[in-house]
Amino acid sequence: MAKEETSRFQKPAARKYRRVEVSTLDRGRRGKHHELVQGALKELEMAEPNSALEIPLSDVGGIGLANLRSAVHRGATSAGISIETLADEKNFYVWKVAT
Repeated sequence: MAKEETSRFQKPAARKYRRVEVSTLDRGRRGKHHELVQGALKELEMAEPNSALEIPLSDVGGIGLANLRSAVHRGATSAGISIETLADEKNFYVWKVAT
């Protein structure tokens, strides 16, 4: 019983971190490839059927092909766009597929 009495009178521990409402948080992902992916998706939405975007790998700022492909697929999935991709030594290609 004595243990319970002393714990009631202890000061609460100082909070190290500020509290915020979850509803105020931006829940979107904004990774380091965000601008590149958003630009490609915007162009892809305007592309004619049966045409692919050709993205030179030399223009993507040292992003590895696997990371680029993952980022583009994540962005397209979030935007509700079905895509296919292909790459060669110099370029990354992405195009919409019919749903």
